[in-house]
Amino acid sequence: MSKEALEKIHQQVMWNRLIAVVEEQAQAILRTAFGSIVREAGDLSAGVYNLEGQMLAQAVTGTPGHVNTMARAVDHFLVRYPVDGMKPGDVYVTNDPWLGTGHLFDFVVVSPAFYKDKIVALFASTCHVIDIGGRGFTADAASVFEEGVNIPHMKLRSVGVLNDDLMRLIESNSRNPVEVKGDILSLVSCNDTGAARLQEMMAEFDLDSIAPLGTFIMDNSREAMIKAIKAVPNGLYDTEMELDGYESPVFLRAAMTVSDEEIVIDYAGTSRASIHGINSPLCYTEAYTCFGLKCIVAPAVPNNHGSLEVFRVVAEEGSAVHPLHPSPVTARHVIGQMLPDVAFGCLSKALNGQVPAESAGSIWVLPMQNAGGEGQAGNAARFNVMNVGMGGIGARPGKDGLSVTAFPSGIGAVPVEVTEADSPLVFWRKEFAADSGGPGTFRGGLGQIIEIGNSEDAPFTISAATFDRMRNAPRGRDGGGKGAPGRARLASGHEYHDKSVHTIPEGERFIVELPGGGGLGDPHQRAPAAIAADLESGFVTPEGAARDYAYKPEQDS
Repeated sequence: MSKEALEKIHQQVMWNRLIAVVEEQAQAILRTAFGSIVREAGDLSAGVYNLEGQMLAQAVTGTPGHVNTMARAVDHFLVRYPVDGMKPGDVYVTNDPWLGTGHLFDFVVVSPAFYKDKIVALFASTCHVIDIGGRGFTADAASVFEEGVNIPHMKLRSVGVLNDDLMRLIESNSRNPVEVKGDILSLVSCNDTGAARLQEMMAEFDLDSIAPLGTFIMDNSREAMIKAIKAVPNGLYDTEMELDGYESPVFLRAAMTVSDEEIVIDYAGTSRASIHGINSPLCYTEAYTCFGLKCIVAPAVPNNHGSLEVFRVVAEEGSAVHPLHPSPVTARHVIGQMLPDVAFGCLSKALNGQVPAESAGSIWVLPMQNAGGEGQAGNAARFNVMNVGMGGIGARPGKDGLSVTAFPSGIGAVPVEVTEADSPLVFWRKEFAADSGGPGTFRGGLGQIIEIGNSEDAPFTISAATFDRMRNAPRGRDGGGKGAPGRARLASGHEYHDKSVHTIPEGERFIVELPGGGGLGDPHQRAPAAIAADLESGFVTPEGAARDYAYKPEQDS
Protein backbone atom coordinates (compact mmCIF):
# COMPACT_ATOMS: atom_id res chain seq x y z
CA MET A 1 0.00 0.00 0.00
CA SER A 2 1.33 3.43 -0.95
CA LYS A 3 2.23 6.12 1.55
CA GLU A 4 -0.51 8.32 0.08
CA ALA A 5 -3.14 5.61 0.58
CA LEU A 6 -2.05 5.04 4.16
CA GLU A 7 -2.28 8.76 4.84
CA LYS A 8 -5.85 8.83 3.51
CA ILE A 9 -6.79 5.94 5.80
CA HIS A 10 -5.16 7.76 8.72
CA GLN A 11 -7.13 10.92 7.94
CA GLN A 12 -10.36 8.93 7.66
CA VAL A 13 -9.75 7.35 11.06
CA MET A 14 -9.25 10.80 12.59
CA TRP A 15 -12.40 12.04 10.83
CA ASN A 16 -14.42 9.24 12.39
CA ARG A 17 -12.84 10.01 15.74
CA LEU A 18 -13.84 13.68 15.41
CA ILE A 19 -17.44 12.66 14.78
CA ALA A 20 -17.25 10.54 17.94
CA VAL A 21 -15.97 13.60 19.83
CA VAL A 22 -19.01 15.71 18.87
CA GLU A 23 -21.36 12.80 19.53
CA GLU A 24 -20.05 12.64 23.10
CA GLN A 25 -20.53 16.40 23.21
CA ALA A 26 -24.22 15.92 22.32
CA GLN A 27 -24.65 13.09 24.79
CA ALA A 28 -23.39 15.43 27.52
CA ILE A 29 -26.39 17.69 26.83
CA LEU A 30 -28.78 14.76 27.07
CA ARG A 31 -27.27 13.70 30.39
CA THR A 32 -27.31 17.15 31.99
CA ALA A 33 -30.27 19.02 30.44
CA PHE A 34 -33.16 20.00 32.72
CA GLY A 35 -35.94 20.45 30.13
CA SER A 36 -37.79 17.31 29.02
CA ILE A 37 -37.90 18.48 25.39
CA VAL A 38 -34.09 18.30 25.41
CA ARG A 39 -33.23 15.34 27.64
CA GLU A 40 -36.11 13.15 26.42
CA ALA A 41 -36.83 14.30 22.87
CA GLY A 42 -33.29 15.29 21.83
CA ASP A 43 -34.18 18.82 20.68
CA LEU A 44 -30.52 19.85 20.42
CA SER A 45 -27.41 19.89 18.27
CA ALA A 46 -23.65 19.87 18.70
CA GLY A 47 -20.71 20.40 16.39
CA VAL A 48 -17.06 21.37 15.99
CA TYR A 49 -15.77 24.19 13.75
CA ASN A 50 -12.45 25.41 12.43
CA LEU A 51 -11.14 28.87 13.27
CA GLU A 52 -12.86 30.34 10.20
CA GLY A 53 -16.24 29.24 11.59
CA GLN A 54 -16.71 26.36 9.12
CA MET A 55 -18.39 23.23 10.49
CA LEU A 56 -16.14 20.17 10.38
CA ALA A 57 -18.39 17.62 12.07
CA GLN A 58 -21.82 17.37 13.67
CA ALA A 59 -23.23 14.90 16.16
CA VAL A 60 -25.61 12.27 14.87
CA THR A 61 -27.82 13.07 17.87
CA GLY A 62 -29.78 16.25 17.23
CA THR A 63 -31.98 18.02 14.70
CA PRO A 64 -31.09 19.20 11.17
CA GLY A 65 -32.77 22.53 11.82
CA HIS A 66 -30.55 23.24 14.78
CA VAL A 67 -27.24 22.03 13.40
CA ASN A 68 -27.60 23.67 10.00
CA THR A 69 -28.68 27.02 11.46
CA MET A 70 -25.93 26.75 14.04
CA ALA A 71 -23.41 26.41 11.21
CA ARG A 72 -24.36 29.87 10.02
CA ALA A 73 -24.63 31.21 13.60
CA VAL A 74 -20.95 30.63 14.34
CA ASP A 75 -20.04 33.03 11.50
CA HIS A 76 -22.02 35.78 13.23
CA PHE A 77 -20.26 35.15 16.55
CA LEU A 78 -16.87 35.65 14.90
CA VAL A 79 -17.90 39.08 13.60
CA ARG A 80 -18.55 40.22 17.17
CA TYR A 81 -15.80 38.18 18.85
CA PRO A 82 -12.77 37.50 16.59
CA VAL A 83 -10.75 34.36 17.28
CA ASP A 84 -7.59 36.26 18.18
CA GLY A 85 -9.39 37.83 21.16
CA MET A 86 -10.65 34.55 22.63
CA LYS A 87 -9.13 33.15 25.81
CA PRO A 88 -9.34 29.78 27.59
CA GLY A 89 -12.58 29.59 29.61
CA ASP A 90 -14.49 32.03 27.38
CA VAL A 91 -18.02 31.11 26.30
CA TYR A 92 -20.38 33.09 24.05
CA VAL A 93 -24.18 32.95 23.75
CA THR A 94 -27.15 34.26 21.75
CA ASN A 95 -30.78 33.38 21.04
CA ASP A 96 -31.26 35.93 18.26
CA PRO A 97 -33.62 34.28 15.72
CA TRP A 98 -31.88 35.77 12.69
CA LEU A 99 -28.34 35.18 13.94
CA GLY A 100 -29.02 31.87 15.70
CA THR A 101 -31.57 29.15 15.08
CA GLY A 102 -34.78 30.85 14.02
CA HIS A 103 -36.63 31.63 17.26
CA LEU A 104 -35.95 32.89 20.77
CA PHE A 105 -36.43 29.52 22.46
CA ASP A 106 -33.17 28.15 21.04
CA PHE A 107 -29.90 29.20 22.68
CA VAL A 108 -26.62 28.85 20.79
CA VAL A 109 -23.44 28.58 22.86
CA VAL A 110 -19.95 28.78 21.32
CA SER A 111 -16.71 27.92 23.15
CA PRO A 112 -13.10 28.08 21.94
CA ALA A 113 -10.99 24.96 22.42
CA PHE A 114 -7.29 25.29 23.28
CA TYR A 115 -4.42 22.81 23.06
CA LYS A 116 -0.92 23.58 24.25
CA ASP A 117 -1.98 27.20 24.94
CA LYS A 118 -3.12 27.66 21.34
CA ILE A 119 -6.71 27.96 20.07
CA VAL A 120 -7.38 25.01 17.75
CA ALA A 121 -11.16 24.83 17.23
CA LEU A 122 -14.60 26.13 18.18
CA PHE A 123 -17.35 24.02 19.72
CA ALA A 124 -20.99 25.01 19.36
CA SER A 125 -24.18 23.59 20.78
CA THR A 126 -27.85 24.44 20.79
CA CYS A 127 -30.95 23.38 22.65
CA HIS A 128 -34.57 24.44 23.05
CA VAL A 129 -35.50 25.92 26.43
CA ILE A 130 -39.02 25.56 27.84
CA ASP A 131 -39.76 29.27 28.30
CA ILE A 132 -38.10 32.59 27.55
CA GLY A 133 -40.85 34.96 28.65
CA GLY A 134 -43.15 37.04 26.47
CA ARG A 135 -46.32 35.35 25.32
CA GLY A 136 -44.80 31.89 25.66
CA PHE A 137 -44.88 29.27 22.91
CA THR A 138 -47.64 30.78 20.80
CA ALA A 139 -47.93 32.15 17.28
CA ASP A 140 -50.25 34.96 18.40
CA ALA A 141 -47.55 37.62 18.77
CA ALA A 142 -47.49 40.52 16.33
CA SER A 143 -43.71 41.00 16.54
CA VAL A 144 -40.62 39.30 17.94
CA PHE A 145 -40.61 41.86 20.76
CA GLU A 146 -43.66 40.10 22.21
CA GLU A 147 -42.14 36.63 21.97
CA GLY A 148 -39.61 36.78 24.80
CA VAL A 149 -36.25 38.18 25.87
CA ASN A 150 -33.66 38.50 23.09
CA ILE A 151 -30.02 37.92 24.07
CA PRO A 152 -27.60 39.48 21.56
CA HIS A 153 -24.10 38.08 21.10
CA MET A 154 -22.67 38.22 24.60
CA LYS A 155 -20.08 36.58 26.80
CA LEU A 156 -21.69 33.94 28.99
CA ARG A 157 -18.38 33.10 30.63
CA SER A 158 -15.16 35.11 30.66
CA VAL A 159 -11.92 33.26 31.44
CA GLY A 160 -13.89 30.72 33.45
CA VAL A 161 -16.11 33.24 35.33
CA LEU A 162 -19.85 32.90 34.63
CA ASN A 163 -21.76 36.08 33.74
CA ASP A 164 -24.16 35.95 36.68
CA ASP A 165 -25.87 39.22 35.70
CA LEU A 166 -26.83 37.78 32.31
CA MET A 167 -28.07 34.56 33.89
CA ARG A 168 -30.18 36.53 36.38
CA LEU A 169 -31.67 38.52 33.49
CA ILE A 170 -32.61 35.33 31.64
CA GLU A 171 -34.01 33.66 34.77
CA SER A 172 -36.09 36.69 35.71
CA ASN A 173 -37.80 36.63 32.30
CA SER A 174 -38.72 32.94 32.33
CA ARG A 175 -41.69 31.13 33.83
CA ASN A 176 -39.37 28.14 34.32
CA PRO A 177 -36.14 29.74 35.53
CA VAL A 178 -34.59 26.62 37.05
CA GLU A 179 -35.05 24.56 33.89
CA VAL A 180 -33.83 27.34 31.60
CA LYS A 181 -30.70 27.98 33.67
CA GLY A 182 -30.00 24.26 33.82
CA ASP A 183 -30.31 23.88 30.06
CA ILE A 184 -28.00 26.82 29.32
CA LEU A 185 -25.38 25.51 31.72
CA SER A 186 -25.72 22.07 30.10
CA LEU A 187 -24.69 23.69 26.81
CA VAL A 188 -21.61 25.13 28.48
CA SER A 189 -20.80 21.74 29.99
CA CYS A 190 -21.21 19.88 26.71
CA ASN A 191 -18.86 22.27 24.89
CA ASP A 192 -16.30 21.77 27.66
CA THR A 193 -16.71 18.01 27.17
CA GLY A 194 -16.11 18.36 23.44
CA ALA A 195 -12.98 20.45 24.02
CA ALA A 196 -11.60 17.91 26.52
CA ARG A 197 -12.16 15.02 24.11
CA LEU A 198 -10.55 16.95 21.27
CA GLN A 199 -7.48 17.56 23.42
CA GLU A 200 -7.26 13.82 24.10
CA MET A 201 -7.62 13.09 20.40
CA MET A 202 -4.89 15.55 19.42
CA ALA A 203 -2.54 14.08 22.02
CA GLU A 204 -3.27 10.53 20.84
CA PHE A 205 -2.62 11.35 17.18
CA ASP A 206 0.24 13.74 17.95
CA LEU A 207 -1.47 16.75 16.33
CA ASP A 208 -0.62 20.39 16.86
CA SER A 209 -3.52 21.55 14.68
CA ILE A 210 -6.67 20.10 13.15
CA ALA A 211 -6.46 22.41 10.13
CA PRO A 212 -5.07 19.70 7.79
CA LEU A 213 -7.81 17.30 8.95
CA GLY A 214 -10.40 20.01 8.37
CA THR A 215 -9.15 20.53 4.83
CA PHE A 216 -9.31 16.78 4.19
CA ILE A 217 -12.87 16.60 5.53
CA MET A 218 -14.19 19.50 3.52
CA ASP A 219 -12.39 18.64 0.28
CA ASN A 220 -13.57 15.03 0.30
CA SER A 221 -17.11 15.95 1.30
CA ARG A 222 -17.34 18.61 -1.39
CA GLU A 223 -15.98 16.20 -4.00
CA ALA A 224 -18.49 13.51 -2.99
CA MET A 225 -21.37 15.98 -3.16
CA ILE A 226 -20.37 17.25 -6.60
CA LYS A 227 -20.17 13.67 -7.83
CA ALA A 228 -23.67 13.04 -6.45
CA ILE A 229 -25.05 16.22 -8.06
CA LYS A 230 -23.77 15.08 -11.45
CA ALA A 231 -26.22 12.16 -11.18
CA VAL A 232 -29.11 14.66 -11.15
CA PRO A 233 -29.99 15.87 -14.68
CA ASN A 234 -29.17 19.52 -15.23
CA GLY A 235 -32.23 21.72 -15.58
CA LEU A 236 -34.89 23.87 -13.94
CA TYR A 237 -37.55 22.12 -11.84
CA ASP A 238 -40.31 23.83 -9.90
CA THR A 239 -43.07 22.98 -7.43
CA GLU A 240 -45.69 24.55 -5.19
CA MET A 241 -47.19 23.63 -1.83
CA GLU A 242 -50.15 25.12 0.02
CA LEU A 243 -50.15 25.24 3.82
CA ASP A 244 -53.00 26.17 6.14
CA GLY A 245 -51.10 29.22 7.40
CA TYR A 246 -52.61 31.39 10.11
CA GLU A 247 -54.67 34.37 8.97
CA SER A 248 -54.56 33.06 5.38
CA PRO A 249 -53.05 30.14 3.46
CA VAL A 250 -49.30 30.15 2.81
CA PHE A 251 -48.06 29.21 -0.65
CA LEU A 252 -44.52 27.88 -0.87
CA ARG A 253 -43.16 28.19 -4.40
CA ALA A 254 -39.72 26.95 -5.37
CA ALA A 255 -37.64 26.70 -8.54
CA MET A 256 -34.62 24.39 -8.40
CA THR A 257 -31.71 24.89 -10.80
CA VAL A 258 -29.31 21.98 -11.14
CA SER A 259 -25.89 22.55 -12.70
CA ASP A 260 -22.76 20.40 -12.75
CA GLU A 261 -21.49 21.46 -9.32
CA GLU A 262 -24.34 23.27 -7.57
CA ILE A 263 -28.05 23.12 -6.75
CA VAL A 264 -29.89 26.40 -6.20
CA ILE A 265 -33.42 26.69 -4.84
CA ASP A 266 -35.17 30.02 -5.36
CA TYR A 267 -38.35 30.68 -3.35
CA ALA A 268 -39.53 33.55 -5.55
CA GLY A 269 -43.31 33.84 -5.47
CA THR A 270 -43.68 32.44 -1.95
CA SER A 271 -46.31 34.18 0.20
CA ARG A 272 -45.39 37.29 2.11
CA ALA A 273 -44.57 36.97 5.79
CA SER A 274 -47.51 36.27 8.07
CA ILE A 275 -48.58 38.83 10.66
CA HIS A 276 -48.34 35.98 13.18
CA GLY A 277 -45.42 33.90 14.40
CA ILE A 278 -45.19 31.12 11.81
CA ASN A 279 -42.48 32.73 9.65
CA SER A 280 -39.20 30.96 8.96
CA PRO A 281 -36.06 33.18 9.18
CA LEU A 282 -33.63 32.67 6.33
CA CYS A 283 -31.16 30.69 8.46
CA TYR A 284 -33.90 28.16 9.27
CA THR A 285 -35.11 28.13 5.67
CA GLU A 286 -31.59 27.36 4.48
CA ALA A 287 -31.17 24.66 7.12
CA TYR A 288 -34.19 22.57 6.15
CA THR A 289 -33.96 23.20 2.41
CA CYS A 290 -30.39 21.92 2.37
CA PHE A 291 -31.35 18.97 4.55
CA GLY A 292 -34.12 17.98 2.14
CA LEU A 293 -31.80 18.19 -0.86
CA LYS A 294 -29.10 16.20 0.86
CA CYS A 295 -31.54 13.45 1.96
CA ILE A 296 -32.11 12.55 -1.69
CA VAL A 297 -28.94 13.62 -3.47
CA ALA A 298 -26.28 12.27 -1.08
CA PRO A 299 -27.61 10.97 2.24
CA ALA A 300 -24.43 9.06 3.10
CA VAL A 301 -22.06 12.04 2.91
CA PRO A 302 -21.37 13.45 6.40
CA ASN A 303 -22.79 16.87 7.19
CA ASN A 304 -20.19 19.64 7.22
CA HIS A 305 -19.27 22.91 5.52
CA GLY A 306 -17.88 21.12 2.48
CA SER A 307 -21.00 19.05 1.84
CA LEU A 308 -23.41 21.93 2.45
CA GLU A 309 -21.73 24.63 0.39
CA VAL A 310 -22.83 23.04 -2.91
CA PHE A 311 -26.40 24.08 -2.06
CA ARG A 312 -27.59 27.67 -2.28
CA VAL A 313 -30.94 29.13 -1.18
CA VAL A 314 -32.43 32.36 -2.53
CA ALA A 315 -35.51 33.99 -1.00
CA GLU A 316 -37.24 37.35 -1.25
CA GLU A 317 -36.89 39.64 1.74
CA GLY A 318 -40.15 39.97 3.57
CA SER A 319 -41.48 36.60 2.44
CA ALA A 320 -42.62 33.82 4.79
CA VAL A 321 -39.26 32.09 4.23
CA HIS A 322 -37.19 35.26 4.71
CA PRO A 323 -39.04 37.47 7.19
CA LEU A 324 -37.33 40.63 8.33
CA HIS A 325 -36.94 41.79 11.91
CA PRO A 326 -39.19 42.29 13.89
CA SER A 327 -41.51 39.70 12.30
CA PRO A 328 -42.87 37.13 14.80
CA VAL A 329 -41.18 33.72 14.41
CA THR A 330 -41.89 31.52 17.46
CA ALA A 331 -43.58 28.74 15.46
CA ARG A 332 -41.11 28.99 12.57
CA HIS A 333 -41.09 25.25 11.98
CA VAL A 334 -44.70 25.37 10.70
CA ILE A 335 -43.11 26.55 7.46
CA GLY A 336 -39.48 25.54 7.94
CA GLN A 337 -40.10 21.83 8.47
CA MET A 338 -42.26 21.69 5.33
CA LEU A 339 -39.34 22.76 3.15
CA PRO A 340 -37.76 19.29 2.75
CA ASP A 341 -41.03 18.24 1.07
CA VAL A 342 -40.78 21.31 -1.17
CA ALA A 343 -37.26 20.23 -2.12
CA PHE A 344 -38.60 16.70 -2.71
CA GLY A 345 -41.26 18.15 -5.01
CA CYS A 346 -38.58 19.71 -7.20
CA LEU A 347 -36.35 16.63 -7.10
CA SER A 348 -39.24 14.32 -8.04
CA LYS A 349 -39.33 15.98 -11.45
CA ALA A 350 -35.63 15.43 -11.94
CA LEU A 351 -35.43 11.95 -10.40
CA ASN A 352 -38.67 10.22 -11.39
CA GLY A 353 -39.60 7.39 -9.04
CA GLN A 354 -36.76 8.06 -6.57
CA VAL A 355 -38.44 10.50 -4.20
CA PRO A 356 -40.87 9.82 -1.31
CA ALA A 357 -44.38 11.22 -1.09
CA GLU A 358 -45.13 14.16 1.20
CA SER A 359 -44.95 13.74 4.96
CA ALA A 360 -46.79 15.34 7.87
CA GLY A 361 -43.84 17.73 8.01
CA SER A 362 -43.81 20.00 11.03
CA ILE A 363 -44.23 18.31 14.37
CA TRP A 364 -47.17 19.40 16.50
CA VAL A 365 -45.69 20.93 19.62
CA LEU A 366 -48.04 20.58 22.61
CA PRO A 367 -47.29 23.42 25.08
CA MET A 368 -49.72 23.10 28.00
CA GLN A 369 -50.19 25.05 31.20
CA ASN A 370 -52.74 25.85 33.87
CA ALA A 371 -55.54 28.09 32.62
CA GLY A 372 -54.93 31.77 33.22
CA GLY A 373 -51.25 31.66 32.35
CA GLU A 374 -49.64 33.29 35.37
CA GLY A 375 -52.65 32.76 37.60
CA GLN A 376 -54.34 29.68 38.95
CA ALA A 377 -57.87 28.38 39.04
CA GLY A 378 -58.66 28.00 42.75
CA ASN A 379 -56.23 25.54 44.33
CA ALA A 380 -55.29 23.98 41.00
CA ALA A 381 -51.63 23.25 40.35
CA ARG A 382 -49.51 25.66 38.39
CA PHE A 383 -47.61 24.01 35.52
CA ASN A 384 -45.96 24.76 32.20
CA VAL A 385 -45.01 21.65 30.22
CA MET A 386 -44.31 20.67 26.64
CA ASN A 387 -44.85 17.48 24.71
CA VAL A 388 -44.89 16.71 20.97
CA GLY A 389 -47.12 14.93 18.49
CA MET A 390 -45.78 13.27 15.35
CA GLY A 391 -47.39 12.41 12.08
CA GLY A 392 -46.53 9.95 9.34
CA ILE A 393 -43.77 10.01 6.73
CA GLY A 394 -44.66 9.73 3.07
CA ALA A 395 -44.31 6.37 1.36
CA ARG A 396 -40.80 5.71 0.05
CA PRO A 397 -39.69 4.13 -3.23
CA GLY A 398 -40.17 0.42 -2.62
CA LYS A 399 -41.26 0.85 1.02
CA ASP A 400 -44.18 2.06 3.10
CA GLY A 401 -43.75 5.30 4.99
CA LEU A 402 -42.68 5.28 8.63
CA SER A 403 -45.46 5.87 11.13
CA VAL A 404 -45.40 8.46 13.92
CA THR A 405 -41.93 9.68 13.05
CA ALA A 406 -40.67 13.23 13.43
CA PHE A 407 -39.29 13.73 9.94
CA PRO A 408 -37.62 16.08 9.20
CA SER A 409 -37.02 17.37 12.75
CA GLY A 410 -35.46 14.12 13.95
CA ILE A 411 -36.55 14.54 17.58
CA GLY A 412 -38.01 11.76 19.69
CA ALA A 413 -41.15 11.62 21.75
CA VAL A 414 -41.37 12.89 25.31
CA PRO A 415 -42.65 9.92 27.35
CA VAL A 416 -46.14 10.63 28.65
CA GLU A 417 -45.00 9.52 32.11
CA VAL A 418 -42.56 12.42 32.21
CA THR A 419 -45.23 15.00 31.39
CA GLU A 420 -47.65 13.40 33.83
CA ALA A 421 -44.99 13.54 36.56
CA ASP A 422 -44.43 17.26 35.92
CA SER A 423 -48.12 18.23 35.80
CA PRO A 424 -51.63 17.04 36.70
CA LEU A 425 -52.27 16.15 33.05
CA VAL A 426 -53.29 12.61 32.06
CA PHE A 427 -52.67 11.09 28.63
CA TRP A 428 -55.72 8.87 28.18
CA ARG A 429 -54.79 7.72 24.72
CA LYS A 430 -51.75 7.70 22.44
CA GLU A 431 -52.14 5.33 19.51
CA PHE A 432 -51.82 4.89 15.76
CA ALA A 433 -54.55 6.56 13.71
CA ALA A 434 -55.98 3.82 11.49
CA ASP A 435 -56.49 4.74 7.80
CA SER A 436 -54.40 7.89 8.18
CA GLY A 437 -51.62 6.71 5.85
CA GLY A 438 -52.21 7.71 2.23
CA PRO A 439 -53.19 4.75 0.01
CA GLY A 440 -50.77 3.64 -2.66
CA THR A 441 -48.71 0.76 -3.96
CA PHE A 442 -46.71 1.75 -0.92
CA ARG A 443 -48.75 3.16 1.95
CA GLY A 444 -47.96 6.40 3.72
CA GLY A 445 -46.94 6.28 7.37
CA LEU A 446 -49.64 6.62 10.01
CA GLY A 447 -50.24 9.61 12.22
CA GLN A 448 -51.25 9.24 15.85
CA ILE A 449 -54.18 10.09 18.13
CA ILE A 450 -53.38 11.74 21.47
CA GLU A 451 -56.06 12.37 24.11
CA ILE A 452 -55.23 14.57 27.12
CA GLY A 453 -57.19 15.58 30.21
CA ASN A 454 -56.58 17.26 33.55
CA SER A 455 -56.77 15.07 36.65
CA GLU A 456 -57.74 18.15 38.68
CA ASP A 457 -61.10 19.88 38.49
CA ALA A 458 -59.65 22.76 36.54
CA PRO A 459 -59.28 23.96 32.94
CA PHE A 460 -55.93 24.06 31.16
CA THR A 461 -54.61 25.72 28.01
CA ILE A 462 -52.88 24.36 24.94
CA SER A 463 -51.23 26.35 22.16
CA ALA A 464 -52.08 25.21 18.64
CA ALA A 465 -49.29 27.36 17.17
CA THR A 466 -47.74 24.53 15.17
CA PHE A 467 -50.86 22.67 14.05
CA ASP A 468 -50.92 22.57 10.25
CA ARG A 469 -52.06 20.28 7.44
CA MET A 470 -55.57 20.32 8.85
CA ARG A 471 -56.90 21.66 5.56
CA ASN A 472 -54.04 20.69 3.26
CA ALA A 473 -53.15 17.04 3.79
CA PRO A 474 -49.80 15.54 2.71
CA ARG A 475 -50.01 14.70 -0.98
CA GLY A 476 -49.26 11.38 -2.57
CA ARG A 477 -46.92 10.88 -5.49
CA ASP A 478 -47.03 8.87 -8.71
CA GLY A 479 -50.71 8.06 -8.33
CA GLY A 480 -50.70 7.63 -4.55
CA GLY A 481 -53.43 9.18 -2.40
CA LYS A 482 -53.27 11.88 0.24
CA GLY A 483 -52.62 11.11 3.88
CA ALA A 484 -55.34 11.98 6.38
CA PRO A 485 -55.41 15.65 7.42
CA GLY A 486 -54.80 16.62 11.03
CA ARG A 487 -57.57 17.38 13.53
CA ALA A 488 -57.81 19.12 16.90
CA ARG A 489 -60.98 18.74 18.94
CA LEU A 490 -62.63 18.18 22.27
CA ALA A 491 -63.88 14.74 23.19
CA SER A 492 -67.38 16.26 23.28
CA GLY A 493 -67.07 17.14 19.59
CA HIS A 494 -66.02 20.80 19.31
CA GLU A 495 -63.45 21.28 16.53
CA TYR A 496 -60.52 23.72 16.57
CA HIS A 497 -59.23 25.04 13.26
CA ASP A 498 -56.84 27.87 14.05
CA LYS A 499 -53.43 28.28 15.67
CA SER A 500 -54.52 30.20 18.76
CA VAL A 501 -54.18 29.29 22.42
CA HIS A 502 -57.22 27.22 23.41
CA THR A 503 -58.66 26.77 26.88
CA ILE A 504 -59.81 23.22 27.56
CA PRO A 505 -62.81 23.41 29.89
CA GLU A 506 -62.91 21.67 33.24
CA GLY A 507 -63.75 17.98 32.84
CA GLU A 508 -63.08 17.96 29.08
CA ARG A 509 -60.43 16.06 27.14
CA PHE A 510 -58.42 17.46 24.25
CA ILE A 511 -57.77 15.22 21.24
CA VAL A 512 -55.30 15.71 18.39
CA GLU A 513 -55.07 13.52 15.32
CA LEU A 514 -51.77 13.93 13.51
CA PRO A 515 -51.64 13.85 9.69
CA GLY A 516 -50.61 10.70 7.86
CA GLY A 517 -48.02 10.56 5.07
CA GLY A 518 -48.96 10.47 1.41
CA GLY A 519 -49.04 7.24 -0.59
CA LEU A 520 -46.74 6.30 -3.48
CA GLY A 521 -47.98 4.60 -6.64
CA ASP A 522 -51.37 3.25 -7.70
CA PRO A 523 -53.27 1.87 -4.65
CA HIS A 524 -54.76 -0.89 -6.79
CA GLN A 525 -51.24 -2.22 -7.36
CA ARG A 526 -50.65 -2.79 -3.65
CA ALA A 527 -49.97 -6.42 -2.82
CA PRO A 528 -53.03 -8.10 -1.25
CA ALA A 529 -50.75 -9.65 1.38
CA ALA A 530 -49.60 -6.19 2.42
CA ILE A 531 -53.21 -5.04 2.78
CA ALA A 532 -54.04 -8.13 4.81
CA ALA A 533 -51.05 -7.42 7.09
CA ASP A 534 -52.26 -3.82 7.55
CA LEU A 535 -55.70 -5.10 8.48
CA GLU A 536 -54.28 -7.55 10.99
CA SER A 537 -52.12 -4.83 12.57
CA GLY A 538 -55.00 -2.35 12.71
CA PHE A 539 -53.23 0.12 10.42
CA VAL A 540 -56.13 -0.04 7.98
CA THR A 541 -59.79 -0.72 8.80
CA PRO A 542 -61.94 -3.08 6.69
CA GLU A 543 -63.86 -0.02 5.49
CA GLY A 544 -60.62 1.74 4.54
CA ALA A 545 -59.28 -1.31 2.71
CA ALA A 546 -62.48 -1.60 0.68
CA ARG A 547 -62.64 2.14 -0.04
CA ASP A 548 -59.00 2.84 -0.85
CA TYR A 549 -57.84 -0.46 -2.31
CA ALA A 550 -61.07 -2.18 -3.45
CA TYR A 551 -59.79 -5.02 -1.28
CA LYS A 552 -61.76 -8.16 -0.62
CA PRO A 553 -60.56 -10.68 2.00
CA GLU A 554 -60.62 -13.55 -0.50
CA GLN A 555 -57.88 -11.78 -2.51
CA ASP A 556 -55.36 -12.97 0.03
CA SER A 557 -56.42 -16.58 0.03
